[in-house]
Amino acid sequence: MSTQNFNLPDVGEGLTEAEIVAWKVAPGDTVAINDVICEIETAKSLVELPSPHAGVVGELLAAEGATVEVGSPIITFVTDARDDAGPGKIATAEAPAPEEGGGSVLVGYGTGGGATSRRKRPAERPVRSSVGVIAKPPIRKLARDLGVDLTTVTPTGSDGEVTRDDVMTHASQASVFRNIETPEWGTVREETVPAPQNAPAGLARGLSPAPASASGQSDDRTESIPVKGVRKATSSAMVQSAYSAPHVTVWKEIDASRTMELVKRLKASPDYADIRVSPLLIMARAVIWAARRTPMVNAAWIETDGGAEIAVRHYVNLGIAAATPRGLLVPNIKDAQDLSMKDLARALNRLTLTAREGKTSPADQQGGTITITNIGVFGMDAGTPIINPGEAGIVAMGTISQKPWVVDGEVRPRWVTTVAGSFDHRVIDGDGMSRFIADVASVLEEPALLVE
Repeated sequence: MSTQNFNLPDVGEGLTEAEIVAWKVAPGDTVAINDVICEIETAKSLVELPSPHAGVVGELLAAEGATVEVGSPIITFVTDARDDAGPGKIATAEAPAPEEGGGSVLVGYGTGGGATSRRKRPAERPVRSSVGVIAKPPIRKLARDLGVDLTTVTPTGSDGEVTRDDVMTHASQASVFRNIETPEWGTVREETVPAPQNAPAGLARGLSPAPASASGQSDDRTESIPVKGVRKATSSAMVQSAYSAPHVTVWKEIDASRTMELVKRLKASPDYADIRVSPLLIMARAVIWAARRTPMVNAAWIETDGGAEIAVRHYVNLGIAAATPRGLLVPNIKDAQDLSMKDLARALNRLTLTAREGKTSPADQQGGTITITNIGVFGMDAGTPIINPGEAGIVAMGTISQKPWVVDGEVRPRWVTTVAGSFDHRVIDGDGMSRFIADVASVLEEPALLVE
């Protein structure tokens, strides 16, 4: 028998630290190679960390919630020296290949069967009998793939039929609201810590400190939220962008009625039976189309030893800003310009569900060239978004709602939205950014422009 230390590894993106979110094992547990031992949160992703050893858990060297530097020991194993891969080695010969669309895993580890305390992925959750539920075979398959119990889905189709949107909505809501409870006033949220008793002025997100009682103690009317993980990475990136790239924002209000008609037709098409379709799909196609006509919005400002240069990309890694329980993530669809409408829709579905589950891999958040933020889902009409570092443009899509609109001299109810875009004025001038937004608006007004 021998005792092995397991050090926190680099997940392959050059990160220097990670937070121990939850241990999945306890001292004395027996584990096999690739059993999940804990979840860690880096600045990019929530990652399940598999065991490189088979044996018995000895000691947990880092507490849940602790931030640990890469290379520091986090757990010990008592192993049989004959069966272990040896110090410094990773035994992965038995590791199965990762499942497509699965969660983030460490390079070289694979995704083995989890420890008994491991939470099941959506696709692994049992789907109870749905006898009596009206749903087409593709919808039943989609429910099985997403781990959705059809008996719990509220149908909106004709004659009480469960539709694709019903399943997708149920799955997305379940992922966002799972294990989330609304706290009462004075209850510290899971990710927060109480405000210090003698907190100085300016604590807790810039709020004034709580009034002190006669004894000088805080009355617990404020709380302090540690800045770490995704929030720390987001704040750093936004400050870098806001104070290095001169932002200019332009916007245009448009009649998106024909986009809504196209979305309705696609939803009714058998070819899209297992795919969620929304106006975001048309918006994504519009941005890709418009970027080809104005390539500078897809460029980047690069600092060099001799000054600076502009890198114009002839491909689109399309970023989609996603609000998740862990904070703002911006995964991107690689080479989106090469995808058909259907493939782009599937990619958007995968990206959205993976982000909401907190399983977006670091690689999926690297290398974006231009981003869309759909603030319309929050009921917002328009905004002035901040550009992601390394990009020159970001487009915001507002809510689509019926408003009075003048058509051929008559006021009619139409589906209206606002498209806004922020741009790096070092890279692109006013005529280029205006032409780009006008092109995006033209496609949303007349999606037939996408037919070439």
